Amino acid sequence: MKYFDYAATTPPYPDVIRTMAEIMETQFGNASSIHGYGERANQLLRRARAGCAAAIGVNPEEIVFTSGATESNNLAIKGTALRYCSRGKHIITTAAEHASVYESVLQLQQWGWDVTWIPVDSRGVVSVDQVISAVRSDTVLVSLMHVNNETGAVNPVGEIGKQLKQKAPRVLFHVDGVQGFGKLPVSPAQWRADLYSLSAHKIRGPKGAGLLYVRSGVEITPLLSGGSQEHNFRAGTENVALIVGMAKAMRIAGERQSDFSRRICILRDRIMEIISSIPELQLNSTKEGAPHIVHFSYPGMKAEVALHTLEQLGCTVSTQSACSSRSAEPSRVLLAMGRDEACAAGGLRISFGDEHTEEDVAILEKALQQMVAQLRPLERRM
Repeated sequence: MKYFDYAATTPPYPDVIRTMAEIMETQFGNASSIHGYGERANQLLRRARAGCAAAIGVNPEEIVFTSGATESNNLAIKGTALRYCSRGKHIITTAAEHASVYESVLQLQQWGWDVTWIPVDSRGVVSVDQVISAVRSDTVLVSLMHVNNETGAVNPVGEIGKQLKQKAPRVLFHVDGVQGFGKLPVSPAQWRADLYSLSAHKIRGPKGAGLLYVRSGVEITPLLSGGSQEHNFRAGTENVALIVGMAKAMRIAGERQSDFSRRICILRDRIMEIISSIPELQLNSTKEGAPHIVHFSYPGMKAEVALHTLEQLGCTVSTQSACSSRSAEPSRVLLAMGRDEACAAGGLRISFGDEHTEEDVAILEKALQQMVAQLRPLERRM
């Protein structure tokens, strides 16, 4: 079975697994305790914080460890809204965001916040001018993803951050960076981002670990109370083994990013050519997108039928993002891009990892051709 769903989750690096196992076996102390066990755990935590900070070019004291990007995004959005509601109650985002951002903003909207939903174009990319034009005197936060988790569309977050701070320096800028780190160059500080979210298991680290970069001077209201951990932004005993595993995965992914992008772009371009050559399939991603994600649709065919057919042929892909893939609803992201419901209901995502080769793409090519041949008689009946 060939696994082409790295945007959903990734197999941890062997070094990450070994490191976590060693720490779980020998360093079980609580990093908040002041005895020797706690101090040794705290030293590991400090080193991991410095490693994570170095990987994205920020200061260690600006790193807040969380349970993953869903918590990081919730903390960034709701924590900012609660802390700065005296400035106003207006948020800017798009309809193509990951569910953890989209639903956090929807919840604030239900609580009385005004939300401007910026459209995306047919490529899934947001317009800099539209974002900046939407900023008002009562705007508190702009929240955008760097790379779309379904289509791989890359937003111009650097230019948006630059123009946002020129127009409204006090408006906070949050970037959901989950699908960008390790695949594209990343620099929250240069982007003028105030908040930046990451998840370890998307970069061959462990599940259950993530971080939120909080720029020095920015304050957010904690969503979890009960302790002074993580600079008072996130209460709870830190999972040292997972955090150290994340730091190691970030170091490896960061060091390999340039080579990964160069090599995987070749595979991505090849599979895009293959998909474009099959009349029944419709490509939704572009070559200007991230190197590791290719999204296409089989209009008139239910996505889960196509997915399971490919699985029977030896290739694992996904439908929508993993958080939404069990939903039978058409993709919200594709609808936002102007695709019709047939296209949005028949979407499939291929996502590559650093282990994939040209031979794997050849196997996937054969599986795609066989899938269409098997399902062609069922078209429009689904």
